[in-house]
Amino acid sequence: MHMYDNLVRLLVSDAFLACLLPIVLSFVSLKLVGTPSFAELRNILSAVFRGNRSTPKHFSLERATLSYEQYVRLSQAELAVMRSSYERLGRAHKRIAQKLGYPEKLDRLQQSILLNARVTAGIAGLARKQFSSTGGEDVSDNHGDLGRVRESLKHFVRDWSVEGQHERTRIFGPVLNVLKQVTSEQRASTKVLVPGSGLGRLAWEISQLGFDTTANELSFFMNTAFRFLLSEETTQHANQHVLQPYASWFSHQRTNDVLFRTVAFPDVTPRLSGKLHLAECDFLSLRPPLPAPLHHEGADDGYDYIVTLFFIDTSLNAIQTIEHIYALLRPGGTWINLGPLLWTGGGQAAVELSLQEMLQLAETVGFIIHDGLGEDNPCRPRTIECEYTADREAMMRWLYQAEFWVATKAQI
Repeated sequence: MHMYDNLVRLLVSDAFLACLLPIVLSFVSLKLVGTPSFAELRNILSAVFRGNRSTPKHFSLERATLSYEQYVRLSQAELAVMRSSYERLGRAHKRIAQKLGYPEKLDRLQQSILLNARVTAGIAGLARKQFSSTGGEDVSDNHGDLGRVRESLKHFVRDWSVEGQHERTRIFGPVLNVLKQVTSEQRASTKVLVPGSGLGRLAWEISQLGFDTTANELSFFMNTAFRFLLSEETTQHANQHVLQPYASWFSHQRTNDVLFRTVAFPDVTPRLSGKLHLAECDFLSLRPPLPAPLHHEGADDGYDYIVTLFFIDTSLNAIQTIEHIYALLRPGGTWINLGPLLWTGGGQAAVELSLQEMLQLAETVGFIIHDGLGEDNPCRPRTIECEYTADREAMMRWLYQAEFWVATKAQI
C-alpha cells in the first residue's frame, strides 16, 4: 500500500508532468510530420532530459578556427590604429619619438605578428583537416576573437615551455602530490578527469604518472591549439615552434627586447595514448565512466579522481557544477581543487560564492573535506599564492591567493 501511495504521488507530481508534457508534444508533432528515425528519437529524448549542451558559439570550433585564420588581419588592423595614433604627433614630438626608435618598435610588432602567424595558421589548417564540420556553422557575425587567440598563445608558454615551468610547479605540485599517494600498481585502473583542461599539460602530467586520464575542455580555442601539439603532422619534436607571446601589450615592459622576446615550445612532445583521452565538450554533458577492467567485480561507475584547477569559478551555476562533480565520482572518489573564485562578471553567474559559502556548498552536496592535519599531509587545505599565464619579466604582477582542498564522496 505504501508503494502504491508513492507511485500515485509521483504520477501527479509537478516534476513528472514537467517531463511528460514535452514528450507528449514532441510525439504529437512527429505524428504530423512523419515517423522519426531512431537517431532523431534519441536526440529528442536527449534534449528533453538533458537539455542543450552544445558548445556556446563564442567557444565553438568554427569561431575558434576562423579567429586563428584571421589573426594576422585582426592584429594588423590593431597595429594600423597604433601607427595612426603615432602619426598624429606634432613634428617636434615625432622627432623625439624617432630618436627613441618608436617607428622601429612598431615595425618589430609587425614582424612579431608574422612570426606568431606561423603557429596560428598551423592551428587553423590542422583544424580544417581534422574536423569536416568546420564551415557548417553560421558565422555571418563572426569577426574573429583576437583576445582569445592571444590567450591561447600565452597558454603555450604557461603549459608547454621552459619559461612556464615555475608557474606550473607552483600549481601542479599540490595536485600531483596527492595523486602520487596512489601506488604504481593501482594507477592503471584509476580513472582521473581534468575538466577545464585548457592546453592539457596537467592532464598529460597525470597520465605520465600512469593514471587513466581524461582531459575535458569546452573551448575549441584551447582544443585546436592542444591538437596542434598532439599531431605528428604539425609537431614532431621538442621546441619546434616559437612565439613572441607578449609583443601585443606594450604596457609594463622594462625594455623592448623583453617585450619582443621569443619563447620556444613545447618543452616535451605530448601524444594521445591509452592513458590520455580527450573529451571536447561541456563538462555538464559528461556521464560517469564504466569501471576499469582491473577493478573488482561489482565496482561502481564513476571517476576515482576529479581535478579542478582554476575551473570552478568559470561556472555560471556553481551549485550545478559541484553537484555534477559529485555525480561523476564513484562512491569514495576524490575531488582535488586548486584555484581562485574569480566569477564571470556582469551578473552572468547565477551565484557568486565566497570561499566559506563554496566549502559549505561542497558539504551540503555530500562531500567530506579533508582536514589534512600535519604539515607533511598533501591533502591539507591551504592557500597557495600563484600566477596564471603571467609575464614574469613585466613590471606588473597579478597574484592569486588560490585555495587548495581535497574532498571525498561518501561511500554508499
